Amino acid sequence: MTSPPDAAPPRRTSLAACVRHAAARSRRIVRSPWVGRVLAAGALVAVTAGGITIGTLLGARGASDVGPFRVAFQLTPSVDGGTEIAIPPLGSLFLDSHDGPARLTVRLDSLDQRRTEALLDDPAGLAHAGATAPEDLRDALVRLGVRTLGVSVLASMLLAGVTFRSVRRMAWSGGLALLVTGGTLGTAALTVRPQALAEPRYEGLLVNAPALIGDAQRIADDYSRYAAQLQRLVGNVGELYSTVSTLPIYQAAPDTTRILHVSDLHLNPAAWPMIKSVVEQYDINLVIDTGDITDWGSEPETSYVSMISQLNAPYVYIRGNHDSPRTAAAVASQPNAVVLDDSVTTIAGVTIAGIGDPRFTPDKQESEAGPWEEAATTVEGTGKQLAVTIRSLDRPVDIALVHDPASATALNGVAPLVLAGHTHQRKVTELPSIGAIDTRLAVQGSTGGAGLRGLEGDEPMPLVMSVLYLGADHQLQAYDDIQVGGAGTAQVSLNRKVIDGTPQVNPAAPSATPADN
Repeated sequence: MTSPPDAAPPRRTSLAACVRHAAARSRRIVRSPWVGRVLAAGALVAVTAGGITIGTLLGARGASDVGPFRVAFQLTPSVDGGTEIAIPPLGSLFLDSHDGPARLTVRLDSLDQRRTEALLDDPAGLAHAGATAPEDLRDALVRLGVRTLGVSVLASMLLAGVTFRSVRRMAWSGGLALLVTGGTLGTAALTVRPQALAEPRYEGLLVNAPALIGDAQRIADDYSRYAAQLQRLVGNVGELYSTVSTLPIYQAAPDTTRILHVSDLHLNPAAWPMIKSVVEQYDINLVIDTGDITDWGSEPETSYVSMISQLNAPYVYIRGNHDSPRTAAAVASQPNAVVLDDSVTTIAGVTIAGIGDPRFTPDKQESEAGPWEEAATTVEGTGKQLAVTIRSLDRPVDIALVHDPASATALNGVAPLVLAGHTHQRKVTELPSIGAIDTRLAVQGSTGGAGLRGLEGDEPMPLVMSVLYLGADHQLQAYDDIQVGGAGTAQVSLNRKVIDGTPQVNPAAPSATPADN
């Protein structure tokens, strides 16, 4: 009986054979025409995307002049779209202005001092700048879009030419870049929502802007009306001076020192023409500013103080709670300005001591009582510090300057006249006599009509300033309170007060309506 043949051993496939088989299969797949086209298309898309990115980085930015501002623009990829308006160092506001994968960033880089001064000097120029701003912005955005499109297409074609060395693929890359970039910009343009301007979202210090200045459109409308009225009043101040100077109540002696006291300008450009007119018409020897010349103490606001140099009189200033050290430095840089901060100066023979407000609270509203009350001790301490400085001198001080009248208590009996501001309410009082020196406290109203806040009410706040007359002994003999505007009408009033006398009002001044010239 024969035995069955032995079973054949199982076939074993080596690892090397498997690798060779997979490699051969891959080569067959790669050689497939449709796979090659997919890979080529993918490479073209990747190169085009790189070209668009390079083009956006290089071309999607620019700068343009809009009114007095130098404005920088930039487009960046974004899922949600929208616009960011950056106002350093105050913060940013965000607008849900459009859809699409492009975000617009607008940055107010700087103020041109020459154009700003021209606008402040010419109310018509201010109105023209506001009227042309939308057109300037539109032209700048169109140029930005065209430049972004052109640079993106060119960058994509160049990158494709270097990568593929094929004219046909360069053309395809350029066409694809044109389609993608143009579609992105077109989507943004077609989905623009103008109503988004009325619904901004704020970040930084600008979070407080709506509460502080109210509705921007309403303020702009009110300011146009108010500025037109104030411009007609400038010449009228001179006419008032001519009338008041003939009054027999008080005749200023040749050695009388005339000081103009202003305070709380709060960035109101209409204040400067009035101040300049009074300085010239009253032959002012010295201007004293008791603070809050700005609103936020920011870098863009510092150009506002450049108008000080145009006044033909020395300008003595102390910092208010809305003014920053940067503001004080900008004032100090003016050739005719002196900044006092627990220091003393003598100008026109008058010795003046002053100290800045210890607070920097630009985001506080005047209606907030708690934080102000908490800082009251510090404010009073500032007055005590200045009193120590004055007592250490070897000569008497004629005038002491503080921003907040709460600081004046410690100066009672130290100086005969204390000037302050802060409250936006004009008030002159005699402090209780406690020594050899009787002290009078003169709190100034707002020479800037409280700035933009003054336009929130039904009627704009008036611009208030005072001319102080000091005799040969540097003692206050009389003062004129000048009020410009107010009550919603073009109106100037002047009230003269002679020390130890009764107030007299120029009969022609209280309701004097300026001529239309």
